[in-house]
Amino acid sequence: MSAAGVALMLGGAGILLAASPAQAAEVSYRTECIPPPISGLPPVQGTTKVEITAPAEAKVGDEVEVVWKFVEAASKNPDIIDLEKDTVKPTGTLKAAGTQTADIAMEGPRTNPPIPKNSPMKLSDMKGKIKLTKAGEVTLTPDGYNINVSKPMSTDTKCTPKETVKSAATIKVSDGSGTSGGTTTSGGTTSGGTTTSGGTTTSGGTTTSGGTTTSGGTASGGGDGGQSDFPGKEVAVTFACKSPGPASINSKVTINAKKNGGSYDLVVKTAKGVMNSPAALPAGALKPSMAVLLGGVDKGTVPVTGPANKDPLEQGKPVDLPDMTGTYKPGASGKSTLSPGTLTIDVTLGGQKISIPCTGKGSAAVSLELDTSAQPGGASGGDSGGGTTSSGGTSTSGGLAQTGAEDNGALRALALVAGTVILLGGAVFTFTPWRRLRGIR
Repeated sequence: MSAAGVALMLGGAGILLAASPAQAAEVSYRTECIPPPISGLPPVQGTTKVEITAPAEAKVGDEVEVVWKFVEAASKNPDIIDLEKDTVKPTGTLKAAGTQTADIAMEGPRTNPPIPKNSPMKLSDMKGKIKLTKAGEVTLTPDGYNINVSKPMSTDTKCTPKETVKSAATIKVSDGSGTSGGTTTSGGTTSGGTTTSGGTTTSGGTTTSGGTTTSGGTASGGGDGGQSDFPGKEVAVTFACKSPGPASINSKVTINAKKNGGSYDLVVKTAKGVMNSPAALPAGALKPSMAVLLGGVDKGTVPVTGPANKDPLEQGKPVDLPDMTGTYKPGASGKSTLSPGTLTIDVTLGGQKISIPCTGKGSAAVSLELDTSAQPGGASGGDSGGGTTSSGGTSTSGGLAQTGAEDNGALRALALVAGTVILLGGAVFTFTPWRRLRGIR
């Protein structure tokens, strides 16, 4: 077998040896990984362990293949979405130094087993080539790498060393008949992106709030003398979202009612342009819902839901949440109050759904007060405790209402959740979980 053309299989990766048997060496280094903005996850600090395989000896003029094997990635797949088989692709840079200097582009195939949420990332081996042009010793040192996840959307997680990395292999290059020249490198191009771990929360949308209104519009709903429409007052609310949502968002919400027999049809409106879309989302990907809080003589929540976005959402462009509707059937007679409650943003991409609940801080502000008459099967009344009324969507109890964001709101999580964030991503990541959304595939 010729020394220049033999392909050996080492650790599952083919190594083309130019002159001598291959050497394999492992190195570890502290690493910071930045998940896609859509994931809403913070940067992750971890340790990367890689094994670099290269020929121990070669001669000038040889083009040798080098293999980068991930013994351990710096972060796990976040607890957002499961990553499907063959959706993760790594790319990176291997630095050559010594008698010649070069950045060797490394690329691995998009092959991986299914990766459950909160489990170690499984990355394929990366390969690259370098043409040796000078005699002497050439050292090989791993540098930064990128993890691209293609589903439910394309996202990138970028990982960089946070300390000086030791060289992992050395090639002794002897004089030969090959011609010299500038260093030539070839290999994969970095692309795509995924989210593995960590993830940063990016800011964005603007929206904002006015002074908090503690009392809402009043209306006589029982013996009202024929009145049917009951407009509520706009109230300013502050809420916090669970990961991968933003930390804090200010918004305005109005709850309006229309009498329908003994019940009321509710319409919950939020501020326009409450946030900027953190990524490109297709039509039908985002859907809001809210649990309207009951007070006064009545208790419980009324679920209201809005339709999914009918048009694609552009990255960086303002997003209006649609009106959310539902039906309130009173469970008690007297003065009942309605206040914004927990807001949930659902993002569905590639058959996977990410839900981001956002709960109010402090006491809920009343948007509307109704003079109600108890109805059979209505919400729980008096001191009998909670309960949910029918229609509109899934009800969740919680604090103040929410929409819109000073820091670009709950959509950031999409990810993906689109990751992934779809949140709105890590993975999203990855990746979801919500183009962690750049470049929907």
